[in-house]
Amino acid sequence: MTKEAVLSVEDLHVFYGPIQALKGVSLNVNEGEIVALLGANGGGKTTLLQAITGLVGIKSGNVFHNGKQIKGMDTEKIVAQHIAHVPEHRQIFGTLSVMDNLQLGAYHHYRRTSKEEREKDLKEIFTLFPILEERKEQLAGTLSGGQQQMLAIARAMMSKPDILLLDEPTLGLAPIVVREVLELVVQLNQTLKTTVLLIEQNVVASLQIADRAYVISNGVIVKEGLSQDLLNDEEVKEAYLGHHVEI
Repeated sequence: MTKEAVLSVEDLHVFYGPIQALKGVSLNVNEGEIVALLGANGGGKTTLLQAITGLVGIKSGNVFHNGKQIKGMDTEKIVAQHIAHVPEHRQIFGTLSVMDNLQLGAYHHYRRTSKEEREKDLKEIFTLFPILEERKEQLAGTLSGGQQQMLAIARAMMSKPDILLLDEPTLGLAPIVVREVLELVVQLNQTLKTTVLLIEQNVVASLQIADRAYVISNGVIVKEGLSQDLLNDEEVKEAYLGHHVEI
């Protein structure tokens, strides 16, 4: 673990009954980075994010956030430590308005902040997500797929995270919307200085926006390096780089 690591995972082992999903996974995400996590379906990517945020149990290993052990904490407490997780398939509250969804994202610090600060947070979010301001009174379930994904990310950002865990944010979206969502991830990183750990099916695009990447296969980290190096890696090309949207 390095001093500048916002998130550090050390020798993580996770089981689903007798099946071992993660086999000694270790990785670091340093302050200000976008780090991509690559691998085929079933390789352990989603399980890793769920283990970090307490959604699945950890058999052994450690998870540190800013040097503090968070393994074994309840998910609610982990979120309160400024770790935000946007899961696969968005999981917004479709019967609530866009505004209600955003306010729920601020739940952990809502009572500790002033009205002025909350309004400032909302203004910041609406600057980055102008479509959500236009649709703020609309039921979230009636938004398009891309707008729902933006809402899921914006809701997570309302918790003021210092690290954002994104699980397949462009899944099922049209290519033009894929570009918008990934460009937004870069903007969050650059404008709000949010550190990002990204799982993304579009390997080319994720490597284009990430600083570094890890490749996981069958629960094991099999390769890591600078994104540009992995883009030019023959094994990575053969296994993962097909016809994808470029940013």
